[in-house]
Amino acid sequence: MEEIWIIGVGRFGHIAFQRLSDAGKDRHFVLVDPEAEKLRRYKGKTATLEVSDGIKFLEKRLKMGRKPDWIIPALPVHLAAEWLVLHLGPAKLKRVPLPSELDWLVPNPIRGSEGNLYVSHAAFRCPEDCDEPRDICSITRKMRHQNMYDLLLNLSFKPFNSLNMRSYQLGPGIGGYRAEQLLEMKATVEQTTGPILLSTACRCHGVITALERL
Repeated sequence: MEEIWIIGVGRFGHIAFQRLSDAGKDRHFVLVDPEAEKLRRYKGKTATLEVSDGIKFLEKRLKMGRKPDWIIPALPVHLAAEWLVLHLGPAKLKRVPLPSELDWLVPNPIRGSEGNLYVSHAAFRCPEDCDEPRDICSITRKMRHQNMYDLLLNLSFKPFNSLNMRSYQLGPGIGGYRAEQLLEMKATVEQTTGPILLSTACRCHGVITALERL
């Protein structure tokens, strides 16, 4: 049976659960949110409900050796970056400001209130059920010349090291990654010195957080 952790059950987490649970595959879901009220509507469904901060939940379960098949980040933070900061601790890793000059190197940048930079190949709001075609945009029908995860991985912005974790499409408008990807990223960060541009991205969209390895 495939196990999927959905971290955050707001609008996008709810959509992810509905679409993936309706797909007819043999799956078990773990739904995580700090607000019990949000989880209450899933009572009785084929899911384990966890009232918890998503980042702390991830840290605790991964430390226990639990590895789901997929993790779907559906909360308003950069889950991979926040987990790394928590896991490695302030003596080894800290957040740093993203330089303003970075905005000129990425498509359609938007600065988030939490300090992250959100980027997209689209200058418009994408439909929630986009199936992320391999080579073209499903709306404009224009060719996509470079996947966002490749663009961010190869981003040259000294003295930062660019690291990217790819998000895979699990269903229309639903992205996630494997636990092994997080653990591999942790190992890479531990071997990196100096400032880091850590990103998570699919073919079209991404989020960047600036970190410094101490």
